[in-house]
Amino acid sequence: MSFPSPGSPHRRTVVVIGAGPYGLSVAAHLRAAGLSVRAFGDPMHSWRDTMPVGMLLKSTPDASNLSAPRRGHGLADYCRTVGETAPRGHDRVPVELFTRYGEWFQQELVPFLERDQVVNIRQKPSGNAFDLELSSGEVFSSAAVVVASGLTGFAHVPGRLRVLAPDGPSAEGLLSHSSQHADMAALKGRSVLVVGAGQSALEGAALLHEAGGLVEVVSRGRIRFGAAPASGPRWQPESPMGPAWSLWAMARYPQAFRSLPDQVRLRLVKEVLGPSGAWWLRPRADGVLPLHSGSPLRTVRREGDQAVVTTEASDGGTREFAVDHVLAATGYRVDLGGLSFLSPELRARVAVLGGFPALDAGMGSSAPGLWFTGLPAAASFGPFMRFVCGTEFASARIAAAVAARAAS
Repeated sequence: MSFPSPGSPHRRTVVVIGAGPYGLSVAAHLRAAGLSVRAFGDPMHSWRDTMPVGMLLKSTPDASNLSAPRRGHGLADYCRTVGETAPRGHDRVPVELFTRYGEWFQQELVPFLERDQVVNIRQKPSGNAFDLELSSGEVFSSAAVVVASGLTGFAHVPGRLRVLAPDGPSAEGLLSHSSQHADMAALKGRSVLVVGAGQSALEGAALLHEAGGLVEVVSRGRIRFGAAPASGPRWQPESPMGPAWSLWAMARYPQAFRSLPDQVRLRLVKEVLGPSGAWWLRPRADGVLPLHSGSPLRTVRREGDQAVVTTEASDGGTREFAVDHVLAATGYRVDLGGLSFLSPELRARVAVLGGFPALDAGMGSSAPGLWFTGLPAAASFGPFMRFVCGTEFASARIAAAVAARAAS
């Protein structure tokens, strides 16, 4: 399948949907490859508007660089440009700094970004191009589409909790998802039960506690924290997410991850780098907050203006919580149904594996001309596609695949 003929109005045009780390990185690489690119999105929207003030990135500074087609656009380069002290080694990266860096990256390398939203994509009957509709009402055609919309549409709330919010979770109601809070201090004055064991649960709870909130954490599994960086010689190589041979291999050779059996890949995506708090978060949470491990949900109900949640207890009994708000810090689950801009017919053409799109070696889907990057690519290329450091592999890989298709 090749790009449309030279006389076509959408000749060599590639659309990128999303303006977070993956969207900006792939748009920069595509433009550097000589392709005509239209990119859509609000730069760093999720990082600016859905992550809490005071949050710190779990990744180290060296693993927090967007991928650029040429040198000079890393986090440290931005800090030098604006006169800020660049974080180094195992320094923490504040979300506010990372957001400013991403916005600078966009201005430098993706100045053609358009703020309109793509609201609908249909594949043409011929199968070699797409019709796209924007929120502005513009309709146009494109030869290729790269979906880099980040976590949008994938927020997961356990079904048992949804009885608290029949119309959907919200920051103002009894139930919300962690992605709906740009400032945990907004929950100050309310008793809050945080459900989850990952970084968003533990850091969100710590931020709320530090703002004067009354908060407890419950988790189905064990609550754990990463090990602090070791001093002296290491027996395992360093990876962007810590020292381990397995992490090093998955970070360095994501293309080899595709050769593993399907069910092995799905298990690794779920378990490797699974729910845990960063090592530096332990002093702010462990022994400071009530953390209830091994407490799966039993029953959930509304009683007046409160939520009443019953969980299992470690002694075999139950524990009951009556709170003003339940915060579901329960992560994200890939489901193409959450990408409302893909028409039902187009979604039906995309082969999936455990909800993830099944991708070829160039990160293309079974719908010709449709690529996915970021979290949806994790089941094909490994868990590092969930983190910023994955932009380096993904962006260059997609740009090469799209350019090859354009030249065929």
